[in-house]
Amino acid sequence: MTRADLPPGTQATQATHAALDFAVAHPDAFRDWHTDSNTLVLLAACDEDALDRLCAKASAAGHRHVRFHEPDLDGALTAAALEPAAYRLLSHLPVALRGARGEVKS
Repeated sequence: MTRADLPPGTQATQATHAALDFAVAHPDAFRDWHTDSNTLVLLAACDEDALDRLCAKASAAGHRHVRFHEPDLDGALTAAALEPAAYRLLSHLPVALRGARGEVKS
């Protein structure tokens, strides 16, 4: 997941950083995901505080995840990747890069 308050290109880049960091940090979970579903969903928290709270909830629930902090944005938390089992924590989030009527932002 990423932050809706970031430009679309930045959202995509930061989410990719988080996904790749997750693959490195949790290779077994990554391999299981790749074998079992290989499905990706890019969601958006409204801002850094909301993203941080979701990561804290994931951690408290014991879900594997990684946070990505962007050095070029003063170390701000910009994205996170969570294991598939965390989907219930995220079910209320909108899909990232979508406008009010579902169109992809450019």
